Amino acid sequence: MIHVPSNTRVWLCASVTDMRRGFNTLVAQVEDSLKGDPFSGHLFVFRGRRGDLLKIIWWDSQGACLFSKRLENGKFVWPAAKNGKVFLSASQLSMLLEGIDWRMVKETWRPLQAG
Repeated sequence: MIHVPSNTRVWLCASVTDMRRGFNTLVAQVEDSLKGDPFSGHLFVFRGRRGDLLKIIWWDSQGACLFSKRLENGKFVWPAAKNGKVFLSASQLSMLLEGIDWRMVKETWRPLQAG
């Protein structure tokens, strides 16, 4: 798992991305399509057309890091937006990487009384 510093923002690219892209073209997509700063230290997450592969580009102050993950079963949950970017918390990113639907999180247990 990626250790994300607390002040780091996580941005999902809502549109479909060509998963053949590498550092340079993903950085260009962050600048052009998302109007973001790829050297800000924030994470930018991209998903392919089939939905089972994602890539994350992150500037860690020394260089660009490119992470990828492929699910063997199922698909990554993605927002319904056709273009633009969507903000996620670090917790939502963790659920996304585990293949959990981060959009409909509900508590499974809540105490009825204290003490």
